[in-house]
Amino acid sequence: MIDLDELELIEPYEQTAEEEEPQLTFAQLGVPGPLVHVLNNDHKTTAFPIQADTLPDSLEGRDILGRGRTGSGKTLAFSIPMISRLGEVDFTDGMSYNQFRKQVRNIQHKHLYERQQDDFTPHPRGLVLAPTRELANQINDVLAPLADVYGMSTTTVYGGVKYIHQIRDLRAGADIVVACPGRLEDLIEQGVLTLAGVKVVVIDEADEMADMGFLEPIQRILRQIPDSAQHMLFSATLDHGVDKVVQEFLHDPKEHAVDEATSAVDLMTHHVFEVKRADKPALIRKLASGKGRRILFTRTKFQTKKLAKELTQHGIPAAELDGNLSQNQRDRNLQAFESGEVNVLVATDVAARGIDVSNVELVVQVDPPQDSKSFLHRSGRTARAGKSGDVVTVMTPDQRRYVKHLVKRAGIDWKPVKVTPEDELVLSLVGEEADPIMGWKLDTSKPLHGRGHGDSRSRDRKRSSRSRGRKDRGMDRMDRPGSPKKTKKKSKKNDKFADAKFQDTKFKDSKKRRDRYEDRDFDRRDHRDFDRNDRRDRNDFDRRDHKNRRNFDRRDRGERNDFDRNDRRDRNRSYGKQHDNGGKSHRNGHIGHQSRAHMRKNSTPFSKSRKRH
Repeated sequence: MIDLDELELIEPYEQTAEEEEPQLTFAQLGVPGPLVHVLNNDHKTTAFPIQADTLPDSLEGRDILGRGRTGSGKTLAFSIPMISRLGEVDFTDGMSYNQFRKQVRNIQHKHLYERQQDDFTPHPRGLVLAPTRELANQINDVLAPLADVYGMSTTTVYGGVKYIHQIRDLRAGADIVVACPGRLEDLIEQGVLTLAGVKVVVIDEADEMADMGFLEPIQRILRQIPDSAQHMLFSATLDHGVDKVVQEFLHDPKEHAVDEATSAVDLMTHHVFEVKRADKPALIRKLASGKGRRILFTRTKFQTKKLAKELTQHGIPAAELDGNLSQNQRDRNLQAFESGEVNVLVATDVAARGIDVSNVELVVQVDPPQDSKSFLHRSGRTARAGKSGDVVTVMTPDQRRYVKHLVKRAGIDWKPVKVTPEDELVLSLVGEEADPIMGWKLDTSKPLHGRGHGDSRSRDRKRSSRSRGRKDRGMDRMDRPGSPKKTKKKSKKNDKFADAKFQDTKFKDSKKRRDRYEDRDFDRRDHRDFDRNDRRDRNDFDRRDHKNRRNFDRRDRGERNDFDRNDRRDRNRSYGKQHDNGGKSHRNGHIGHQSRAHMRKNSTPFSKSRKRH
């Protein structure tokens, strides 16, 4: 157990537009040459403040406790030391890049042989825990090119997608896993992978995961990781139990902070607009009509969908991002925003920490958030990487008191301004308006690129049609010294397990068993459906026959009753005409009980009366 008060603390760095701090290059910070080469190709030559502060300690293997706002460069701050430590080839002085790659290929052959063993269980060596699927994909996009230099592969694990793709990537030998705690714990319980071989673990946005209820799953996951592993935890605050995680799992951590989580950012300008409720839709459309990228935040999923539809109908193409969308839809909408196909993204708080898009000029909070922490994380989508940005919070007169309390708790100056859609201040934030595009619709026919599992798989395998299946290559095709020869037999060509060198015996056996189970279940369903149909037909026949018999009995009984009544009536009438009833009157020839008794008593038999005449 450690005392948080005794941690060695580096003074927070507050970046202003007027300061000119000397910027260090990654090479000066001790980053290995191959990684420096990749970063230079991506136009990343100098380090951000949190990277410059943490890299010397993290590259030495120390546990790190990073505190700072979003957009400060934390992803690269933990990605570089993770790849540097997990890389099994040292880039020494005097070594050429070709020699380095040759040693990397030898290591790849070694790992490929290990995966062919029957008792192989996926055991990643690096683990990154993230709260949302979007953030996991963002981290994977940063890690993948760095890991590829050392011949390592990455994959993402999160809910909302099928298990089979994630299991296939893990069994293909993923070295680094970027995961959400829920799905990762599920796969561990199924025995798909083990964390006994993890050497570096990163907990990103720990406070957000604690708010989402992932604190206990995180603790259970971290207890399965060896104590000797390097732990790096990044969090804006240490509340909601995050401090307990730090005390239990981080050993003598070095704390680094860029700035306080609740401090205002000088490069970010906040505006609080008070508008009449009737003018609010027009104000939102005006703020969304500019050419630059802008994100509009709402509080509910329904409002997100409704606002995106309304903006599109008014000629402002907008994509939505909320929890009701499937993972494929979320990736496609986010890619359309990143590529510039749309300039407006309407999102709920699910995107407040999961979006890392550069050059976002304006953030509009259509509805005030629930708390000050969400306010800061929404605002953090702009003014990233040292660039300026504006944040507009829209409120109606009845929300004035609530927004005032919210803004002050976030550390922002309370300066509300009453505006209309055509005010000069509003027009200055809009800038140059984009031409309206009527009838716009997102093109869903284009394939996704660089998002989710597809990006990590494309680095390690050749994707072909479904008829041929996916063949695990195990390493980069260009770097492999001898690729297996293609067989001429058609049956071999169409068999994804034909190449013994790259086949996965466990996966093959499980696939065959699953096929047998599916065939058996299909036969059972087929027989069951036949029995149901046959039973239904027989029941319908029995019902019809019973109904017919019942109707026949009713008709027959009715006819017999009518016959008896008519016969009795006729006999009574004829009997009443032949005999006097003692002065009693008859109604319609009907003779009552007393009249008939009287006649039987006073009358003479028919035979005797006939003789008398």
